Amino acid sequence: MYTILICDDEPDIRAALRIYLTGEGYEVLEAGTGAEALSLLARREIHLVLMDIMMPGMDGMTATAKLREQSNVPVILITAKSEDNDKILGLTVGADDYVTKPFNPLEVLARVRAQLRRFAQLGGMAARPSGLAAGGVVMDDEAKRVTLHGEEIALTPTEYDILRLLLRNPGKVFSSREIYRQVWNDAPLSAEGTVPVHIRHLREKLEIDPANPRLIRVVWGKGYKIEETGK
Repeated sequence: MYTILICDDEPDIRAALRIYLTGEGYEVLEAGTGAEALSLLARREIHLVLMDIMMPGMDGMTATAKLREQSNVPVILITAKSEDNDKILGLTVGADDYVTKPFNPLEVLARVRAQLRRFAQLGGMAARPSGLAAGGVVMDDEAKRVTLHGEEIALTPTEYDILRLLLRNPGKVFSSREIYRQVWNDAPLSAEGTVPVHIRHLREKLEIDPANPRLIRVVWGKGYKIEETGK
């Protein structure tokens, strides 16, 4: 059974989400602040976090950044329509996806399933091609391990999936919409705002100079690719 943590200062929001999530068979924990969420994460095994951005005390943005210092558990932000800049910032500090209030519960469940599926695959034993490599980056897809010049790099599930897609298709250009469709397995309605943030985060972890990337290249007006192959 997967355990999901709902972090939101509005009890009604938590109650609504709990009804739908428990109805799907998930165990649900609740927190009203970012600090409470981090405390639960330190004490319990949690597989996904639904994190509100605007909360008293420690907000969701700060909590997500602190969470990423110790865990790669998927994080889905809960945002308001007026918080577009915060959505991008949240993805930058390590969130994997977001839903907007007022949210459609079926959309929330779909995004939860997608993130849990990828998170499970990172630790699963399914046979997949291994030894993908480019520019000093080596991905062992059986061990779910990425190294840069021999040093292990911690990636979120979303970052891992984007990198794997590019490494499996060296030289092929993927638009933001194509990446979103294949990685999120969803209609690419928010691709233009979401994918570039994750690409930037990957570059910050894998590139010597993220402002002048040599591994993950942009083809202006078309998308992204990995050109170099081999170790």
